[in-house]
Amino acid sequence: MKAAEGHGQENMGLNLLKKGRRGLSRMLFSRAGLLAVLILIQVGLVAVVLHYYREFFPHYYAASLLFSAGMALYLINSHIDPTSKITWLAAIVVSPLFGALLLLYTRSDVGHRVMRNRFMERTQDTINRLPQDAETLRRFEEQAPEAAGLARYLRRTGCHPVCAQTEVKYLPLGEDYFEELLVQLEKAEKFVFLEYFIVDEGLMWGRVLEILARKAAQGVEVRLLYDGTCEFSCLPHNYPRRLAELGIQCRTFAPITPFVSTLYNYRDHRKILVIDGKVAFTGGINLADEYINRTQRFGHWKDNGVMLRGEGVRSFTMMFLKMWCLSDKEPDYDGYLEQSTDPQPEAAGYVLPYGDCPLDDERVGEWVYLDMFNRAKDYIYMMTPYLILDGEMETAIKFAAERGVDVRLILPGVPDKKLPWALAKSHYKSLLQSGVKIYEYSPGFVHAKTCLADGREAVVGTINLDYRSLYHHFECAVYLNGVPCLAEIRTDFDGMFAASREVTPESVKKEKLSVKLAGMLMKVIAPLL
Repeated sequence: MKAAEGHGQENMGLNLLKKGRRGLSRMLFSRAGLLAVLILIQVGLVAVVLHYYREFFPHYYAASLLFSAGMALYLINSHIDPTSKITWLAAIVVSPLFGALLLLYTRSDVGHRVMRNRFMERTQDTINRLPQDAETLRRFEEQAPEAAGLARYLRRTGCHPVCAQTEVKYLPLGEDYFEELLVQLEKAEKFVFLEYFIVDEGLMWGRVLEILARKAAQGVEVRLLYDGTCEFSCLPHNYPRRLAELGIQCRTFAPITPFVSTLYNYRDHRKILVIDGKVAFTGGINLADEYINRTQRFGHWKDNGVMLRGEGVRSFTMMFLKMWCLSDKEPDYDGYLEQSTDPQPEAAGYVLPYGDCPLDDERVGEWVYLDMFNRAKDYIYMMTPYLILDGEMETAIKFAAERGVDVRLILPGVPDKKLPWALAKSHYKSLLQSGVKIYEYSPGFVHAKTCLADGREAVVGTINLDYRSLYHHFECAVYLNGVPCLAEIRTDFDGMFAASREVTPESVKKEKLSVKLAGMLMKVIAPLL
C-alpha cells in the first residue's frame, strides 16, 4: 500500500512538472557563452581586416597593443580581486576590443541595479527587526570569546543575532533530510516557506508537493521561491501559475534573459525551509532525486543539512521574507516574525544563521571560513564539492596547516563537472606541500558544504569553496558553537575519511596529463566557473 501511495504522489509531481530545454540555450545564458561569441566576432573582425584592409593591419595591431596596455593598467589599479584580474587580462589579450566591452558590461551592473537598490531597502527595513538579546550575547562572548568578533561582524552585515535555546539536529544524508522534512511538513498549521536553488521532477518533489497541496487546501499558507535557472533546466515558465491552481504561492527569483543583463551571476543558491516559524531546515540539499540517491549519476551522493527548532528559526524566516518581498512595495514581516519560535530552554550552545548577498561589498561566506581557518588550533575539517580558491582563501588554508593545525579537505571522488574538478586538482600540489590533507570520496560525489573546527564550532549551509558561492550567489548557512550535534558532525567526518582515498604527492604526479593541462587552463578563467 505504501509503495502504491508513493508512486501516486510521485506521479502527481510528474504531471505538474515538465522538463525545460538544456544544452545550447543554457550556454547562451552564461558569461562564458557571451565571451565565446565576442571572441568569435573578434576573430571575424581580424579576418576581415587581413582580407580587405591588409595595408592597415600594422596600424590595427599597434592600436590593439596600446589599448590592451591601457586596459591592463586599469585592471591592475582596480578593486577587482586578483584572480579575476588574471581572467580579464586573458580575455583582453585574446580579444582586446570585445574583452574590454565585456568587462565594461559586467562592471556597469546593467540589469541588477534595481535588484541591488531593492535589496538594500529590504536590508534597511529589517536590520533591527530581530534585536540581539543582550544576555544571550553576553553569555556567548563569555563562553566563546574567540568567536565574539565573528558575531559582531555578522551582526554588522545584516540582521543576524546570536541565538540560544535552539535545538540542532544534524542530518548526515539527503535521505535523512528528506525523511525529517516529510515528518515536519505534516505538522504544518500556519505557514510553510520554501526557498531552493533547484526544484526538479521525481519522487522527492512529488512527495513534498503532495503534502504542500494538501496543507494549502486546509488553509496553511504555502510559499515557494526557486531560482530562475530552473526555467530552462527543470521547470516550465508557467509553473507558478500551475502551483497557484493548487493554492500555493510561487515566485521565480530573477528569471534569466540571454545577453540582456548580468543577472545570470546573481543566482539564489540558498536552501531554506521554514514551518510555522518553529522549525527550519538548511544545508546543501535541493528538491531533486539525486540528493536522496533515488537517481545516481555520479555514484553515491553525499550531502547533509541541519534542522533547527527554537529561537534561531526566526532568522531563517527573516532571510526568506527578504528575498520573497524584493518586489513588494509594502512587505509584511511582523505577522510572521511574531509567531512563537518554540524555544528549547534545555538546548545547549549557540546558533547564528546568516546570509550572504553578492550585491554589497561584503564577502560574508568567505570571511566566515577565513575566520575559522585563522582561529583553528587543533584541527579544521571541510567538505566541499568544488575547490576553486582565490589567493586569500588558499593562503589561509595553507597557513593553518603550517601553524600545525590538522587541516583536511574532503572533495568528490566522482566529479559532476570535469573542468572544475581539474581546476580543483591544480591546487593539490601547493596545499599538500603546506601539510594540508586532501581526501577524495571514493563512493561518489560530495555536495555537502560543512566546516568543523576544534570540535567547538561548525558551519553547515549552502556555501561552496568556489567563486560562484563566494562572490556571485545569494547564500545562507548557520554557524554552530557548542551545540551537542558537533560530536555527530565529527563522527560523520571520520566516516568520510575512512570511505575516501587520501591524495598524496605521488598520486598528484601520476595524474593524467590532460587533467593537469585542463586545470592549468581553467585557472585562467576560474572566476567564470
